[in-house]
Amino acid sequence: MSTPNTAQTSTALPTTTSHSPRRRIQALSAAAIAGLALTLCTTTAPAQAADIVPQTESEAEQFLDDRAAEDPSTLDRDSVPEDISVEQAKKAVESSDELTTADVEYAAAQEDLPASGVPEDFYETPDSLPSEDGAVLKQADSEFYLDPVKLIKHDAKSTTFMYKTTDEQGTARAATATLLTPNGASGHAEDAVVISPGTQGIADKCAPSRQMGMGTEYEGISVASALAAKHPVVVVDYMGLGTEGTHHYVNRVEEGRSVLDAARAVQQVDGSEIDEETQLQLRGYSQGGHATTAALELQKEWAPELNVVSASAGAVPTDLYKTVSELSSVYTAFALYGVAGFADQTGVDTSDFLNEEGQKVVEETSNQCTIEALLSTAFTDAKTLTKNGELFQEIVDANFTDVAEKQRLGKAEVPDIPLLVNHSRLDDVISFDQGKELASTWCRAGHKVAFEDNLGPTHIGGYVAALPRVETFTSRTFAGKAPLDSCWRL
Repeated sequence: MSTPNTAQTSTALPTTTSHSPRRRIQALSAAAIAGLALTLCTTTAPAQAADIVPQTESEAEQFLDDRAAEDPSTLDRDSVPEDISVEQAKKAVESSDELTTADVEYAAAQEDLPASGVPEDFYETPDSLPSEDGAVLKQADSEFYLDPVKLIKHDAKSTTFMYKTTDEQGTARAATATLLTPNGASGHAEDAVVISPGTQGIADKCAPSRQMGMGTEYEGISVASALAAKHPVVVVDYMGLGTEGTHHYVNRVEEGRSVLDAARAVQQVDGSEIDEETQLQLRGYSQGGHATTAALELQKEWAPELNVVSASAGAVPTDLYKTVSELSSVYTAFALYGVAGFADQTGVDTSDFLNEEGQKVVEETSNQCTIEALLSTAFTDAKTLTKNGELFQEIVDANFTDVAEKQRLGKAEVPDIPLLVNHSRLDDVISFDQGKELASTWCRAGHKVAFEDNLGPTHIGGYVAALPRVETFTSRTFAGKAPLDSCWRL
């Protein structure tokens, strides 16, 4: 797939700066190129942006062929993370259409570059926390780079803030989020986008507020797309990402509260133009779609005062049991994140079902962010990590059925607002039928739902392909216009 010509776009490019880190990204995967191009495109012309991504099955097949044809021999020691051998990296690229040399180099850059912007001690929890959820504890200026080489620094004003929230057990927690304000914005913010990020990892270093300063945050695609449409953006870190305590991967209650309390807290941030009258859109994809849907289900009880006027949820894993049972070995890292989180929530010792190698791999993966973790565990047979050769599905059956069921979505009431569900028919992580069923469930409850399927190849391809339609939905709903109702065809 050819690189889009961004010279034809009308939106001004972000400012550039020069840096020379030890490792450089030499190429971007086709999906990343398309995504970056989207962030530089005008969001008022979604039809043109849609040309960037595959829109037919033949184009999707060509996309995969292009990725598979990438030559892994270009990898060398400088472009591979320290704890992965060059031979392992080449083998992973040769064996999969999902991983490319660009992914390996991205992971290496992510590991090698120091964080910038927010000081490390900012993430330390204060000695005492207020009783009010959504209360701001502190804030700091931060940075938002669009690439790990730090050539492209976005000109949005970036402020990271810490706020008080409450976990599923009722314990007061500190969490962080980032407010990005478009250049030139002044006065009251009529509307704003609250982004729940996709899977980052479960280590503190993986928090989006940290990764945006490093230029390694893939949600930068969605962030910059919303900023180009002149919307202030709030990017949520989730409890335990960056801050004290464990991040419980895809925990419905903790994700939803993190999102809602960040939306409350941003109204108190110095320099924020967002207030109680600002129209909010909740937006997320993958784990972010899970968090967005959870926030919708919790809003009436937890934060009824928020002026949420629309929501976009993409590739939502409504049924974690089904998702885990269908994961291919390319995505073993996601299952390992889940096992670590489930074990922590239930108090189960992983040594009860993992062998020595399995415990080692879980520990290593828990300290890796998404792309590095995917690379290091790609094609790992789960049966080689368990004591008795069980599959992860069998481990969930024996130990975590209850906690997995508690995270199920689509059973609770959601606000009566315009809803967008997007999902690729070619998603290889979260089955397409989960997205379609969520949209159908909301339709049966009487909501107006726009269901947008696409042919973006693989999980990340579906994310990129959906962005132009998400921005169209956003602009229409902020303007008070009803989106196309898809319930008649579901």
